[in-house]
Amino acid sequence: MTELRNEMPEDENFDTILSADIDFSGILNFEKSFLLRGKLSGEIDAQGLLVIDEEAVVDANINASRVVIRGQVKGNVTASEKVELTVTGKLLGNVTAPEILMETGCLFNGLCTMAGKNPGL
Repeated sequence: MTELRNEMPEDENFDTILSADIDFSGILNFEKSFLLRGKLSGEIDAQGLLVIDEEAVVDANINASRVVIRGQVKGNVTASEKVELTVTGKLLGNVTAPEILMETGCLFNGLCTMAGKNPGL
């Protein structure tokens, strides 16, 4: 059996970090890498990498290039490249992406659609 390991970038590799003590409501737009450690409710529409850290709590629909969920997300997640749900990640919502990785031990409750890589299969 192959064991999957997620290599997480260091803080200095992120263009923006939403700290754990921040509670944000609204629409979040960004183009570069973003690390979310706080609470967010609303909507995320992005072009870059979004990492939802272990202590983060998100109540929003997410649309980004790549999404890594290590914390809690309530909402639908759509990615143009990849969605990763780590062992500490919890997702209550649907996920749509060409590539989806779910580690053993994660919590996922929703529909999973792998779309974009090989249409028509």
